[in-house]
Amino acid sequence: MRLSSKIRAYPGTELSLSDIEAERFLVMRYETVLRYSWTSGVAISRFLDGLSEGEIWGLKCAKCRRILVPPRAYCEEDFVPTDEWVRVKDTGVVNTFSVSYVNNDASRRKRPIIVAVVDIDGASQGMGILHLLDEIEPRRVEIGMKVEAVWKPKAKREGAITDIRYFRPRR
Repeated sequence: MRLSSKIRAYPGTELSLSDIEAERFLVMRYETVLRYSWTSGVAISRFLDGLSEGEIWGLKCAKCRRILVPPRAYCEEDFVPTDEWVRVKDTGVVNTFSVSYVNNDASRRKRPIIVAVVDIDGASQGMGILHLLDEIEPRRVEIGMKVEAVWKPKAKREGAITDIRYFRPRR
């Protein structure tokens, strides 16, 4: 038996726009309200909780002993669960950076922002946080520059990466 013989055709009449506008047919309008819920997971939840306390936490891989910041539940090199929490410093070194004169809406900025990957002291090499640099002129930023976190006041922290306002040159 051919596939086309299995398909049933249902006769009908195409609705025209004039029939719909004249309300010759029942039309129901319904707006769906979708509510989403998600979790950041065990590793990132603990990381964010630490930020609200002014602390940066990483997870250590039991096999290769790397300290992962931001933490991950599994080591991406060894494919094993990470299981030991390690508090690291809120200082680091600029791994790479970019100076931007453009806002996220593509409008021109009067004062540039500096975005950098900061390798965190106490984390394994190459473990960095993408964040802002401030309190420095863009022409003075260098790869390898030592920086420190500038935190929001404790009362204004909310358990987000923005609890670190920015990184500045270490004093």
